[in-house]
Amino acid sequence: MEVHVRRGDSLYYYSQLFIIPLQLIIHSNRNVNAQKLSVGQLIQIPGFVTVTYQITPGDTLWRLAGSRGLPLDAILLLNPNLNPNFLQIGQTIQLPLRVDWRIVSGKQDYDYDTMIFDIRRLQAIYPFLRVSSIGNTVLGKDIPEIEIGNGEKRVHYNASFHANEWITTPILLTFLNDYLLSLTNQRPIRGLATSPLYIQTTLSIVPMVNPDGVDLVLNGPPIEEPSRSNVIEWNNDSLDFSGWKANIRGVDLNDQFPAEWERERERNPKTPGPRDYGGESPLSEPEAIAMADLTRNKDFARVLAFHTQGRVIYWGFENLEPPETEAMVTEFSRVSGYEPVQTIESYAGYKDWFIQDWRRPGFTVELGSGTNPLPLTQFNEIYEEALGIFLAGLYL
Repeated sequence: MEVHVRRGDSLYYYSQLFIIPLQLIIHSNRNVNAQKLSVGQLIQIPGFVTVTYQITPGDTLWRLAGSRGLPLDAILLLNPNLNPNFLQIGQTIQLPLRVDWRIVSGKQDYDYDTMIFDIRRLQAIYPFLRVSSIGNTVLGKDIPEIEIGNGEKRVHYNASFHANEWITTPILLTFLNDYLLSLTNQRPIRGLATSPLYIQTTLSIVPMVNPDGVDLVLNGPPIEEPSRSNVIEWNNDSLDFSGWKANIRGVDLNDQFPAEWERERERNPKTPGPRDYGGESPLSEPEAIAMADLTRNKDFARVLAFHTQGRVIYWGFENLEPPETEAMVTEFSRVSGYEPVQTIESYAGYKDWFIQDWRRPGFTVELGSGTNPLPLTQFNEIYEEALGIFLAGLYL
């Protein structure tokens, strides 16, 4: 929601008027000098939208403000030329509406366009979010990263490395949405106040590492050639891509990282296909390159990669993980009911590479149980299990 600065206004005054933490308003207006506001300047107020309202008999601004739990001046700020003593029936005014509902509707087939639409809506309501592209897919789609928070501790979450594990994307974005609602409405999640998390931690989210693959699973093969003909051939001439994990070039993105990549290649397919082909060399695919560049540039304290399925948390690699990792995964297990597993005979994954190169905690979280792609009927259950992990990843 945008407001125009009046004489004597300040960002602190707006925070009191709309009951929004001052830091969120400051971070929603990063190009504004908070000490030198000018009359008429546009200021973003996070967590609100404006609605048009038509005056009915008996209306007063005092009653309208009271029904919204806001001071009268909140309405006057949005209607600078309005005389509150001379309202006319049928007159239209703008009213501030606090957003206390989810924007993200995760219980649907959640393809790339749906994700982009939801990210744009979230950014419009919560302009303290920072959204950028970390690179492009084979088919040229931007791979978005969302950052929230202002702390020195940098934490990274990602989802949908594997195409048919796309349910991880709306699960992760639903958490982001709930975190935003908690911050702007100053209400805890599971008894945990989130404002300290925002101050202490910067959270990086890449909600869909493999957009081309997700769209392939949900929408069928692309129109572009040779990608269309190739994926159909690699899928045994079937148009059922529900078993597809790879990117659009038939490369498994979570077998693309230089962490014992050769050992993984030895036991896996040597040609493109729906899953497990790690490419002809590590980091050959633009999606994997984008994730590697992001990780090298952002100095993450820990990373959590969300996959499906199994209700387990993998937390080790070649005994290179630091000692604090075990205490962290014990807490993740406690809040989710998931089983911690230190190692399995698997290599070349994103968290493997992170542990190997940074000697910091890295986790692969396998959400839910069943056969991929997991059904949307499991959405609520999976989200409730994962919510504790999302929060613990920030407060630990």
